[in-house]
Amino acid sequence: MNTLSYKTVSANKTTVNKQWVVVDAQGEILGRLSSKIAMMIRGKNKPSYTPHVDCGDNVIVINADKVKLTGNKFSEKQYVSYTGYPGGQRFISPKELMAKHPERVVEKAVRGMLPKNRLGRAIYKNLYVYAGTDHPHAAQNPTTIKLQGEKKCQQQTLREEEKLLLPAFI
Repeated sequence: MNTLSYKTVSANKTTVNKQWVVVDAQGEILGRLSSKIAMMIRGKNKPSYTPHVDCGDNVIVINADKVKLTGNKFSEKQYVSYTGYPGGQRFISPKELMAKHPERVVEKAVRGMLPKNRLGRAIYKNLYVYAGTDHPHAAQNPTTIKLQGEKKCQQQTLREEEKLLLPAFI
């Protein structure tokens, strides 16, 4: 076996295959949703993932105003910002932020899960969040991905198949 024929292929800007994906955030838990989105934007769900290249997909999130937070986080969690002036530290809860700009809750969650460097800032530009169901990216022909209940549905179908096969073996 010729071991020199095996080469590790590193992706670069020209070889990356970027796609457009729509994710529906309705009824999803914020942290679980944003960790999946961060992985898709980063490209970690692809076999051609390269850490120093923007190889992720362009993700469109719709229904961001219908995302859920567990426990008392909706009213007790605090987002901190600083104006740059003395005494200019500002606090806002997700409840207040959802009333003003519902898409920013998802944006802040995903941004916190990306690298804090030039690549992270470039990757963040591949995220498009909208409060309603409409988005202006229909020309890109995005594919819709359902994140809610993927694992549960697969486990249920396996269990039903196992129930059907068990009496046949006995």
